[in-house]
Amino acid sequence: MGALSGRLGRALAIAASALVTGTAVVAGSPAVAEPSGVAPVAWGECDSAALDGVPITERYLYRCASYPVPIDHDDPRKGTVELAMMRRAAADPDAKIGSLFLNPGGPGGAGFNRPVTAVKKFEPQVLNRFDIIGFDPRGVDRSTRLRCFKSAEQAEKVLGRLSSVPVTDKQIRTTMAAFRDYGEACDDNAGELLHHMSTKDVARDLDLMRQGVGDEQLNYVGFSYGTLLGATYVNMFPERSRAIVLDGNVDPQLRTADGVQYDRERAQGFELALDSFLKLCGEKAQRCAFGEGDPRAKFDEIRDHLRQEPIAMPDGSEITLDQFTDSVSSALYAPDQFRQLATDLQSLHRQLNPKPGLVPELLGLLSKPTSIGRWDAPADAAASSYVDDTYFGVNCADKPIPKKPEEVPGIAAQWEAESPTFGRSQAFSDVAACSNWPEIEPDVYRGPWQHQAANPVLLFGNFYDPATQYEFSRRMEQELGNARLVSVDSFGHCILGNSSCTDRIAADFLTDLKVPEPGQVCQPDKPPFA
Repeated sequence: MGALSGRLGRALAIAASALVTGTAVVAGSPAVAEPSGVAPVAWGECDSAALDGVPITERYLYRCASYPVPIDHDDPRKGTVELAMMRRAAADPDAKIGSLFLNPGGPGGAGFNRPVTAVKKFEPQVLNRFDIIGFDPRGVDRSTRLRCFKSAEQAEKVLGRLSSVPVTDKQIRTTMAAFRDYGEACDDNAGELLHHMSTKDVARDLDLMRQGVGDEQLNYVGFSYGTLLGATYVNMFPERSRAIVLDGNVDPQLRTADGVQYDRERAQGFELALDSFLKLCGEKAQRCAFGEGDPRAKFDEIRDHLRQEPIAMPDGSEITLDQFTDSVSSALYAPDQFRQLATDLQSLHRQLNPKPGLVPELLGLLSKPTSIGRWDAPADAAASSYVDDTYFGVNCADKPIPKKPEEVPGIAAQWEAESPTFGRSQAFSDVAACSNWPEIEPDVYRGPWQHQAANPVLLFGNFYDPATQYEFSRRMEQELGNARLVSVDSFGHCILGNSSCTDRIAADFLTDLKVPEPGQVCQPDKPPFA
């Protein structure tokens, strides 16, 4: 009770100061909980690896914990899972409002170290007045992991047969067989946790953590998939929600009502972002290596060639359609990679159209393996080695996707006709995996979405976001009802930390609950090709 008494004492002191000085007390803060019967988080030392990159002079701010929550919130007798948590203490504890929980998305993104990177995302006033809390959700990395395989070797035997863009009949058969084996492995090895991986389960975990740190109401910033977690929480626990900020929004209603249509529209979002990149490259031809001629036609030539056979590069390496599609989708997440993406595309085009005396440059981005285009998270989010297990564990619970694997090839062909670069790869992700997923009966929150919390939810959406297209942010605003969308004339997935405009708005909302005017549009600090 000593820590709790200290927080109550500071709260009373701040309230008394407000009465004497006439300073307004922020609504809902300082958010200090009454004793609830929930065990407090037992903070301890962080291991040195967790604080890698943190200056020695600041490490005193950080504490770590492992927090137990029920596997099944409706039946605690089934046991617990451990949630790995990290806290960066408020730099000005006397003015502390409460804790600020962060989720990087995914699902499957490791959020434990978010307090370490928070200095790049938030204004000093946020870091001064909030304990920053990061956590790995159930199933992820340092928390109790969802494990579909008994060993890395077993995983490789299955996952190594997957093609992200299978085109031939043989590739399609092999990929679908691998997804079938993947589902069987999860059924055999994942245990009880597999049945309790929905976003609703994570929201209930989040509410226990909120109580465990002693906060009466939740302050939260969610990125990408983390916006679904935030929207779920504010609807399940409206009276316990203070300041909810969602960046790079999903469409929660569509995602939890029709998983197939949601992923179809997700593919369309990647196509919109790609098309906008190619148009900008043509407009900025002096700074964009791929801008000479018709970037759209050149890109389509590369993709269509790869659909038939790989491209052999001068250094002996080969670029396949899988590698190309995965890497391009990954690069669209991060505008600071656009120059290198353009250079790589130009090298591939020159390899297909050789000219005397012009040797294509070695590839940078497009030669590096990546899987970020499969899961929703900002480009700087850390993925655990088991990210795919948790990714599908959550999405196959949340998204209604029929158990009809025989229909996947036809869906892929239809989506490819609409979205020629990314339609097929999107179909052979969640739709293919979840059609082969074990039969579970998850407890999923599917609405209503118009929340009853006292404060609006603050939303940020980029015009050219590939993974969660801008239209999703518009729908999130409409579905939540009491929400305010700040639009950003930006490429890339999520924006906080990359726009002084959005960062100031978020800081004012988190600390003072100041809501921006309707229709506000922000700019990124560093536009691509500037």
